[in-house]
Amino acid sequence: MITYVEWLLVALTAFLVLLTAMPLMRWQIGAIRGPAFFRLQLFWVAGGVAVLAYLLPVRGEIALINGLIAAIQLGYIVKFTALWRRQSLDADAELRADTARHISILAANIKKSNRDYDALIHLVDVHAPDILLAIEVDSVWIDALKSALSDDYPHWVSVPEETGYGMAVISKLALSETDVREVVTEGVPSVRTAVTLRAGGQVRLYVVHPEPPVFSHDTLGRDSEIAHIGLEAQQDPMPAIVTGDLNDVAWSRTTRVFQRLSGLLDPRVGRGFYNTFHAFHWWARWPLDHLFHDPQFRVLSIARLPKIGSDHFPMLFALALADGPAQKGEVASADVEEKAEAREMIRKEQDRERDPIGTDWED
Repeated sequence: MITYVEWLLVALTAFLVLLTAMPLMRWQIGAIRGPAFFRLQLFWVAGGVAVLAYLLPVRGEIALINGLIAAIQLGYIVKFTALWRRQSLDADAELRADTARHISILAANIKKSNRDYDALIHLVDVHAPDILLAIEVDSVWIDALKSALSDDYPHWVSVPEETGYGMAVISKLALSETDVREVVTEGVPSVRTAVTLRAGGQVRLYVVHPEPPVFSHDTLGRDSEIAHIGLEAQQDPMPAIVTGDLNDVAWSRTTRVFQRLSGLLDPRVGRGFYNTFHAFHWWARWPLDHLFHDPQFRVLSIARLPKIGSDHFPMLFALALADGPAQKGEVASADVEEKAEAREMIRKEQDRERDPIGTDWED
């Protein structure tokens, strides 16, 4: 006779199987892709159910299936632990000493409705990054940041929006060749600019904030913009950095395709998750705020910073530009077919007329 506990564990196991299988489908729908965000949580839940089923004991199949689910989830997330080989090299002592080749970036999705300007300004004062990236800024945020930071940060790219898609690049280092574009979806801007390091060399900076995934909508806008930037960065003659709130987790298929298209490295691989969202829910956090870099860069430091009143934690990245590239082959290159699929997806999305997702969320 099956007990109530067994019925409960069977039902929970069936639910975990469903959540594990859905993201494996190729359908670009929020409801299908969304469970991929929860891989870390699913690992712990499935592992706990497996142990509970084994200890009770109840049906052995329950423990086995949940053990398998936990192993599948672990296969995706283990790369972001110290158990995995680092994808990005650390800077050596000589490069650490050569501060003219350094670049530090404080990236913060401030949440437009958040008005705690002083919290972000305080972090800038404490850490003194070369570049501040502020995502979701409106004109009021821009004014507050300018009044506090303009003396130390003379170079500005301001794209205020009332929709939650605003952004600002605020820099001590000189910016040039700056282009504010809506590369895929009208109303979703991104910034492409050249940054001149103190040593005189230039690097390319892409700042992106594609649409968020929602249950009832496809993810083609987000996936297309990420792919577009990946293709562009791969062809860029300058060493590239791509950063921002990508509204996607580090282990997703979209992010893996982006790395193959771009050839850029993820400094979190082998170092940690650095979960940035949701800042108010310790039990449901994911790495949504990203930085990817050309193999010519070395890592100086990565840190998740304290809360600033937003639903995202800020991130602080420090890199150094070496004389030549390294770690060739760390990221597999996209083949001709994968590039063609990406370009076709981008073309179709660019031809589609619609409003961006979530423009009224902050009203």
